[in-house]
Amino acid sequence: MLPGSLVRCGPGTCPVSVAGVSSSSRQAPVPALPAAPATLDGVSGEQFRGAMARLAAGVVLVTAHDDEDGPRGAPAGMTATAFLSVSLDPPLVLVSVRTGSRMDELLERQPLWAAAVLAAEQRTTAARFAMKGRLSDRLLFQDIPHTLGDVSGAPLVTGALATIECRTSQRVAAGDHTLVIGHVVTAQLPPPSGGPLLYYRAAYRALP
Repeated sequence: MLPGSLVRCGPGTCPVSVAGVSSSSRQAPVPALPAAPATLDGVSGEQFRGAMARLAAGVVLVTAHDDEDGPRGAPAGMTATAFLSVSLDPPLVLVSVRTGSRMDELLERQPLWAAAVLAAEQRTTAARFAMKGRLSDRLLFQDIPHTLGDVSGAPLVTGALATIECRTSQRVAAGDHTLVIGHVVTAQLPPPSGGPLLYYRAAYRALP
């Protein structure tokens, strides 16, 4: 057969070539993968979300004090799984927040914030601060034991595996999110009382 020639064949009658070796038409046809919607980047949003859902992540509660919320200000919080350490010297961490969200707007004008590494038994706290259309954060914090950071004034959740306070050193636009890089100014390491809270395949989980 000449290169570029067309071959007419019915279902299951065309030979399948794998690594240059042709199989007989009597063999079972190779099952096809479901086609993904075409995008400029070659991957659909559904495929990307599905792939990232298989990456287990720790869960943190990012908090800050909003000086413009009421006469005395008010606490604000956001559950985050896109959180990681960036550098040891200087000590830097990064959190990804949705561009245009309340936390993005707050951290744009408030350089001081905090993050608590949540323990497995704090999944209710994580779920509350991840809900859309939730009650005001001020009311949520009334039911959650916490202290206020000496530097940031942000809530530090009691019972967390670790808490840190940060000062924003850089903000980077990345697609539909903003990467907030913070210089860690304080860190507290209470005695561990359990394992970490994890997020895997759209569900909160604990280590076995």
